[in-house]
Amino acid sequence: EDAEKLTCHTSQFQLNISKNAVRFQFLDSNGEVINEDEKGLGSSWIGEQVTTYKKLQEGERFIGLGEKTGHLDRKGSSYLNWNTDAYGYHSGTDPLYCSMPFYIGIHQNHIYGIFLDNSHKTFFNFGASNNRFASFSADAGEMNYYFISGKSVADILQSYTHLTGRMELPPQWSIGYQQCRYSYYPDKEITTLARTFREKDIPADVIVLDIHYMEKYKIFTWDNKHFSNPKAMIDEIKAMGFHVVIMCDPGIKIEEGYEPYDDGVKQEVFIKYQDGENYAGQVWPGWCHFPDFTNPKTRAWWASKFKDYVNLGVEGFWNDMNEIATWGHALPENLVFDFEGNKSTTRRGRNLFGFQMARSTYEGTKALMKGKRPFNLTRSGFSGVQRYSAVWTGDNVSYDEHMMLGVRLVNSLGLTGVAFAGYDVGGFVGDANTKLFARWISIGALSPFFRGHTMINTRDSEPWSYGEEVEQISRNYIKFRYQLLPYLYSLFSQASKTGMPVQRSLAIDYTFDSKVYEHLYEHQYLFGPFILVAPVESTKDLVKVYLPKGEWYYLFDGKKYNGDQEIIVDCPIHKLPVFIKSGAVLPMQHAKSNTQEKTREISLHVYHGVDDTSFNYFEDDGNSFEYQKGNYNSREIKYLPQERKLIIAKAEGTYSSPLTSLKVIFHHHVNDTLFINGVEKKLVDKTHSFFSPLEKYDPINDPESMGHENVKWTETNYNSERIEITW
Repeated sequence: EDAEKLTCHTSQFQLNISKNAVRFQFLDSNGEVINEDEKGLGSSWIGEQVTTYKKLQEGERFIGLGEKTGHLDRKGSSYLNWNTDAYGYHSGTDPLYCSMPFYIGIHQNHIYGIFLDNSHKTFFNFGASNNRFASFSADAGEMNYYFISGKSVADILQSYTHLTGRMELPPQWSIGYQQCRYSYYPDKEITTLARTFREKDIPADVIVLDIHYMEKYKIFTWDNKHFSNPKAMIDEIKAMGFHVVIMCDPGIKIEEGYEPYDDGVKQEVFIKYQDGENYAGQVWPGWCHFPDFTNPKTRAWWASKFKDYVNLGVEGFWNDMNEIATWGHALPENLVFDFEGNKSTTRRGRNLFGFQMARSTYEGTKALMKGKRPFNLTRSGFSGVQRYSAVWTGDNVSYDEHMMLGVRLVNSLGLTGVAFAGYDVGGFVGDANTKLFARWISIGALSPFFRGHTMINTRDSEPWSYGEEVEQISRNYIKFRYQLLPYLYSLFSQASKTGMPVQRSLAIDYTFDSKVYEHLYEHQYLFGPFILVAPVESTKDLVKVYLPKGEWYYLFDGKKYNGDQEIIVDCPIHKLPVFIKSGAVLPMQHAKSNTQEKTREISLHVYHGVDDTSFNYFEDDGNSFEYQKGNYNSREIKYLPQERKLIIAKAEGTYSSPLTSLKVIFHHHVNDTLFINGVEKKLVDKTHSFFSPLEKYDPINDPESMGHENVKWTETNYNSERIEITW
């Protein structure tokens, strides 16, 4: 400290705080500016509203803010955080259902993050209508923000999720295909749906029940006419390998004799006006009260109501209408929220309602399920909601622009810590056509959360509803996802440890490549570290794809492309442009009808590259929390091309893998002999392309055939201490 300023040093950066006027400046170890207050503006108040103004740096970009429409680079735009029921939103609608007041700034080889820890209505301006500043504001409350420095976007995300929390592993069945409709009823339609998936050989794990399973839309009830014996129905489809996910709305109908209402009034768990009267708003059941989830007593009360669901065998829960959504869309701002005894109003509580509902549902069902992992999904949320729930992007619309928007939204949610996210495949509002559904399901198969869904009074939207051609395309892409489950589940494990998203905007790995921010390429993403997906509208048969630096192999024929170039790719409706990164290590399996079918053999696909790569392959029982006690099997797989080595490290953890056979398939390697732990082995050569989804689907059922110029080797003792392969 001196007369002019305070100086704080960390291992990452230096912070200078000038005293008159108070301004913050963050410098790197070389004294270069990472981020700084705008000297003439700093932080200031207009009434209760507080704003911090940051100087725009030369060439600065901004990414993040979670569930926001618009472009990947948010420079020149402004946004509002105020959770809203945005039915049928369009590509410029703001706000939507979630608020994640966190963004990442990028300029001149510098990367930083800022998280505004304030749940009031907030505003972000990234040089919109000015060329002087970027700013973030809150309508009330403290100017309380976290500055995060790092060497990469991945570093920033790891620090941000260390602060706001990371997901626990979801049940493995929840990352399979889920089928939903508003609504499936009666119960015979549910069982018929399950049988049809099995008869048509289309993998699926979940059937979702929307609001018509309830008696007159009242939560914690069943419609006795259409679901006279829910236990028998759930047991029947469980025997076919299906789990049930049920809709959970927060509105408690005002109706004497309805137990949740009577008990809620007695326990005083509902949101109140300032004079103590319970707030009432209209939603699906009619006039309702709403639980105050900021009160720990309410969260315990809400949890207790799930006991009957859990006893029936329900293991998945879908939190909807939790913005709070009410008819009229004008939630009074004078409602009182408990906030753990530190009472406040709607102004502070609205953006947190969905987050706290998701928390209450997750914590409650987790306790009731006695060691099993519940699946939890929410429409509304706030920063940190990833601790408790997956997020889907709400009531989207059946047209190409919305399909592409959904990709951008999930990419952006990944940039704010939400690793388990997705959209309604086929679109919720309106009728998808055959080409749109086919394209959408191919993209959805390579997203973290994979659910087909549509609303009432629309055409049927199951994979077989669009004719034989689309059924075949759907079957193949869904099967491809199930082949990828060993890879995908390992990505979820990584997300739970580091916060790294499953679906990764190219801005994470190619931060300073200006091409990835161009509107033509901003939809592209990496599915994990090795699979590049180039989403494209259903109306196009050709698409321009940007391949970042490196080497890339086209999924369908193994053709190699050099990176740092734009290419034109055929994209008929049965071929989504997908590329594999050189040096990729992809654990795969034979397609299963559901995740409960155990895998005894995996195929490890190794793509020729020049740089060292690694992948951490993770297994556990897929259903319990025992992995948190060390009961897992994790093996680091290192590809060292300069040394001509593939090393599968000794397993960590106490879980005994059910695998009995490991096949290693080398792509674009030409040797015909190799050594396994010093013992010479002959390779089996197999050469053909991966798959064409319009053809008979034997190749897609045969993961070892994936690629070009393949050579394979089988190791039957997967549980050996360490495997070293040289060639």
